[in-house]
Amino acid sequence: MHGWYSYIEQHPNPRNPDPSFHELSHGESFLAVLETRFRSGGLYVLDEPEAALSFQSTLALIGVLQRVAAQGGQVLCATHSPVLAALPGARILEVGEWGLRDVEWEDLELVWHWRHFLEAPQAYLRHLADD
Repeated sequence: MHGWYSYIEQHPNPRNPDPSFHELSHGESFLAVLETRFRSGGLYVLDEPEAALSFQSTLALIGVLQRVAAQGGQVLCATHSPVLAALPGARILEVGEWGLRDVEWEDLELVWHWRHFLEAPQAYLRHLADD
């Protein structure tokens, strides 16, 4: 990303200036790319875009993706985030030992695991302790 940021800074678009990506944190710069570059309909393929984002920034990402969809765009997104998977109107396909299946957000395995972890983190963390 830093190489791309350098290229963008060396070849600015005077009609549509970009923020100074190098001056932003990793998550902030990634979100700025989404907000400034995802401006029209099209097909956007994202692989775990939430990886660099905080909870609040993931919510902002959902806003960007909603805007893209409202403008006629399509988004194909691989994620492990129950927050991002909750994107309103999304068709959710879950990949697992069964292959690929349509699923509702409430029935996602990752949602189940996150719910149970948040209810009782020690039930998961106790397995990580050195004996």
